[in-house]
Amino acid sequence: MAAHGRDIDGLEEGAVRSAEENYRKSLNDEGSTFFTSANVVVMIQKVIAEAVGTYFLIFVGCGSVALNKIYGTITFPGVCLAFGVVVMVMVYSVGHISGAHFNPAVTITMAFFRQFPIRQVPLYILAQLLGAILASGTLYLLLDVDDESFFGTTPVGSHIQSLVMEFIASFLLMFVISGVATDNRAIGEMAGIAIGMTLLIGVLIAGPISGGSMNPARTIGPALILHKYTGIWVYIAGPLLGTVLGGFVYNLIRFTDKPLKEVAKSSATFLKSASRVF
Repeated sequence: MAAHGRDIDGLEEGAVRSAEENYRKSLNDEGSTFFTSANVVVMIQKVIAEAVGTYFLIFVGCGSVALNKIYGTITFPGVCLAFGVVVMVMVYSVGHISGAHFNPAVTITMAFFRQFPIRQVPLYILAQLLGAILASGTLYLLLDVDDESFFGTTPVGSHIQSLVMEFIASFLLMFVISGVATDNRAIGEMAGIAIGMTLLIGVLIAGPISGGSMNPARTIGPALILHKYTGIWVYIAGPLLGTVLGGFVYNLIRFTDKPLKEVAKSSATFLKSASRVF
């Protein structure tokens, strides 16, 4: 009887050791998959796509601002159209490669709601900032840019006015992105048009007050090249807060089949997470 008991104990210990070894192996496998050659190549492709997309967003959008100030040929509606169309074109060009964020606030928000891998966030943000800086440098070298033809964004009125305007415009942008790009019930083929037209509307409404940035990279790139940092915090805080709240509101109404208790629980969890982050 005692021998039989020892056999059972030995089998249980062996099973436990085998389970522990399998668990450790699975952790090692999960940790190493990100660094395989195939995944590294895919990540490089995504980073290049984000850098190129952001480059042309800034080159075309901010270029239209500079040309309008220098030559007066673009007009303000033309500037709005330039931003909207270039985003639409780049979404259709590289959206299937990187997701076409072109905006650190959008990248952070999507990671916040677990719609994007958090470990890719730093690389995406670096790519977006690099694209914005290179595009701003290109415009500075090509055009006769001075203080009067600055193509960045600075508050026209008070900083609070610009902060609120950036918040509202960024809320709208992220709300639309969440609807057309993250919800599988939406018509995916229309995502580029919807996002581009939303950016056009945002620049049209917010432009006269804040410049209509809605994108920290769009502000930081020209600011670094031309050394003009007036109110730069507005264009970091406003878009980030606006996109987070816009994403939250869409995710709140996305799951309409959930019971009210579960929706309220999700809201409480979000607020706790937001308090830790901010």
